[in-house]
Amino acid sequence: MRVKIIQEKLAKALNGVSRVAGGRSTLPILSNVLVRVDESKVSLTTTNLDMAVVSYLPATQSEVGAVTVPARLVAEFVGNLPRGEVVDIEANGEKVTIKAAGYVSTINGAAAEDFPELPEIEDEKVVKFRMGAEEFKEGLAQVMVAASNDTTRPALTGVYFNTADGALYLAATDGYRLAERRFIEKVEAEVMAIVPTSSLQEVVRNLGEDVGEIEIWFDETQVRFRLGDIEVTSKLIDGSFPDYRQLIPKETEINLKVKRDELTRITKLAALFAKEVGGSIICEARAEKNEFLVSSVANELGENTSEIKTEIDTDGKVTLNSRFLLDALNVLDGKEVEFGFSNKLDPVVLRGKGVEKYVHIIMPLKG
Repeated sequence: MRVKIIQEKLAKALNGVSRVAGGRSTLPILSNVLVRVDESKVSLTTTNLDMAVVSYLPATQSEVGAVTVPARLVAEFVGNLPRGEVVDIEANGEKVTIKAAGYVSTINGAAAEDFPELPEIEDEKVVKFRMGAEEFKEGLAQVMVAASNDTTRPALTGVYFNTADGALYLAATDGYRLAERRFIEKVEAEVMAIVPTSSLQEVVRNLGEDVGEIEIWFDETQVRFRLGDIEVTSKLIDGSFPDYRQLIPKETEINLKVKRDELTRITKLAALFAKEVGGSIICEARAEKNEFLVSSVANELGENTSEIKTEIDTDGKVTLNSRFLLDALNVLDGKEVEFGFSNKLDPVVLRGKGVEKYVHIIMPLKG
């Protein structure tokens, strides 16, 4: 096997795939990258058995073959070679020689046959979606913020891709908050699949500025994201996602509109005092003075109260986790926020003003 590739292109591809290699696996071969050269292209593949990343590059002056080499070692070696040079990779058995200008390294590899076979997406069962890469990246950030880190509830550690009323939605919840984003208005296919957030984070890392569109392929057990010359394939989480739509209030009794940066500022101020009380802050609407107050009380530190002037019809009070509120404010669309709630125990509903495609729900704390 032999192939020649420009340093910048090879370094970028190796950096993209090497993050998946190794990890906590006890299988040494999983620390390697599979380099496969066909007549017209070279592919670089890594996997941790739950997820695989493949990067495709055009091949010049190539000889067909395949070998595996330690992914991070090769990525760091190639990354430190001079830019603009042609990197010559040649395999003789399991010995791999890498040359560029006056730099030469021989690395001990392993046979390609020892590398795990990647499962194929079954064409007859595949469901495909396509959307703009930037929209996908922005919307995904709005949803993933609500996903859980609790591995004892695996279904909540992913993002739920689902179709309803002819549209594609993404949703996530950790049991204390919920985020839903509508992605595609009109779809013909149907899907109900939970994708691990770790896999989605890898997709986002590989979404370069040159990727204008993303393709998503689902079958019954896995999903594949096609990002130009890169493919990320992941197992789906086997579990049932909660029937979350019943948790979203149809209406709220107390509704107000505030500037997002103002609410963010006074929430941060209250959060400084809320550390002693588990991040608990009080949000209060006062109709008589048209004031929305955010406050916190800590016995040792003192107390803080800040207000925003806005139109309010009804008095009300709710206690929230300050971090959850700040997380939501950081991903909402627009300069103004619609803040709605009914009583101390009902969910708080947050939207960007006039934005229907995204909704964020926070469950109150018992205050």
